[in-house]
Amino acid sequence: MAAELHVELVAADRRVWSGEATLVVARITSGDIGVMPGHQPLLGVLESGPVTIRTSDGGTVVAAVHGGFLSFADNKLSLLAETAELADEIDPQRAERALDRAKSGDDDAAGRRADVRLRAVAAR
Repeated sequence: MAAELHVELVAADRRVWSGEATLVVARITSGDIGVMPGHQPLLGVLESGPVTIRTSDGGTVVAAVHGGFLSFADNKLSLLAETAELADEIDPQRAERALDRAKSGDDDAAGRRADVRLRAVAAR
């Protein structure tokens, strides 16, 4: 079994992160899934939520992901998201304000996006 898997996290507008990892945890429609080297081939629909990547050098990368697909084969994991941003790129105060605005305006989709962003920041 290989000790690493190659990960590509791509949003519709850019490559968000690419590198080697030992574990990726994401949420798909059937629940949370952890993908490690040697995992069985997999195709799933991504749910909005934080994605955690344990890098080969012992670090952790966390991203807020909103929709898309996950595909794994031959120790290559592709996360193809509608939108995604690294937790380090998220301004927590701005996300809090967006969540407050969404709650007061009854915008459920905006509220979910802001909530995912805040959870990604908290998980890093």
